[in-house]
Amino acid sequence: MQVEAPAVPRALAAGFTRFVRAFAPRHPAQVIVLGFAGAIAAGTGLLLLPMATADGHGATLLEALFTATSAVCVTGLITVDTPVFWSGFGQVVILAMIQIGGFGVMSFGTLLGVLTARRLGLRSRISAAAETKSSGFGDVRRVLVGVLLISLIVEAALALILTMRFMAGYGYPLGEAIWQGVFHSISSFNNAGFALYSDSLMGFVGDPWICLPIAAAVIIGGLGFPVLFELGRQYRRPIHWSMNTKLVLVGSAVLLAGGTVFLTAVEWTNAATLGGLHPAERVLAGFFQSVITRTAGFNSVDIAQMHPVSWLGMDILMFIGGGPAGTAGGLKITTFAVLFFILSTELQGGTAVNIFGKRLSRAVHRQAITVVLLAIALVTGSTMFLMLITDFGQERILFEVISAFATVGLSTGITAAMPPAGQLVLIFLMFVGRLGPVTLGAALALRERPALYEYPKERPLIG
Repeated sequence: MQVEAPAVPRALAAGFTRFVRAFAPRHPAQVIVLGFAGAIAAGTGLLLLPMATADGHGATLLEALFTATSAVCVTGLITVDTPVFWSGFGQVVILAMIQIGGFGVMSFGTLLGVLTARRLGLRSRISAAAETKSSGFGDVRRVLVGVLLISLIVEAALALILTMRFMAGYGYPLGEAIWQGVFHSISSFNNAGFALYSDSLMGFVGDPWICLPIAAAVIIGGLGFPVLFELGRQYRRPIHWSMNTKLVLVGSAVLLAGGTVFLTAVEWTNAATLGGLHPAERVLAGFFQSVITRTAGFNSVDIAQMHPVSWLGMDILMFIGGGPAGTAGGLKITTFAVLFFILSTELQGGTAVNIFGKRLSRAVHRQAITVVLLAIALVTGSTMFLMLITDFGQERILFEVISAFATVGLSTGITAAMPPAGQLVLIFLMFVGRLGPVTLGAALALRERPALYEYPKERPLIG
């Protein structure tokens, strides 16, 4: 004999199902936003525990939220001194959030490319696969395993190098050397910039065995997983590299070299930064800061004592950032490279934008311009607001805003002195800056619809 379920429980179950469906994320970008928000909430809860602070009294909600956001968004801005304020448990929580945030950015960014390709038409999918030289373009498991393996290999290698250096060069006991090596390796590869020293890495400004391995890990993480994966498959055949890989590699080389020359030249005689170092150490410090400025938040010199011209140059480098689908922040090298080639084509009177022997889709033109203009509007608005509620100068505020939005983590020393409203603005910038370019780019690609009709053309006067 079959017993029918009561009507009320069935109605409640149906209502709950409709509620879940109504608020369930319908877009891959929404899944990413909710995932990162959940990680930040969990990290904030753990950092609020009394055992997370060194004094055992617990952090305030704003201190915990700011640190959790900075860690998950792999930024590095801080309002409290990491090695002094947080206990060993708190530092482990921060390290776990950095790893989760870095892995999430790389994997989610790459998977969005897969999902975007699946939503495109057959012809577009074939074109995308041909341009990326991708086999098994929709193999999600292969993507995730590849990201995880690259992360673990680079982090393990750097941790080993740093551990040996801390033991041999600075006399650290084995346990302390391992902890320092593991923490800074994960923070470096994920471009987080958190350090276990109150002055970041200023104590190692002239040590190439510390600075160069960290710089290498930052560069590798900042190239982006699609580039690393393609280099692993076709490192001997650069002629077959995709447009994305070529743009990232060439752009990274130009920005690293240009940033090194610029910062070293401007700060060469500044006694508070490079002026007191030996010439070889000045070049090392200039190179290290050029690498870090575009993506991570370490510093081997005092940022607050740098020349305002250096701040402005670093603003540009931070805003550009690194490669897509990696741990670097900013608006990505590819975005600005696209704008550069659009400008070059327009100045030369061309009709189509050609890059490395390939024609650029006009949809990419609009996407790049949209992302950049929205980012400029956000940075400008945030800077103006902070100028209204604080007494800091425009150069310092602009530096801090771009550092937060580009998830770099460098600071002129005013983050901790910001009022609560200012720190909330920086929290918002870190969150939007970490996810904005990824989610917005995917949203623009997935919203592409073929036009069934066109309006008549007309040209306004320009200039």
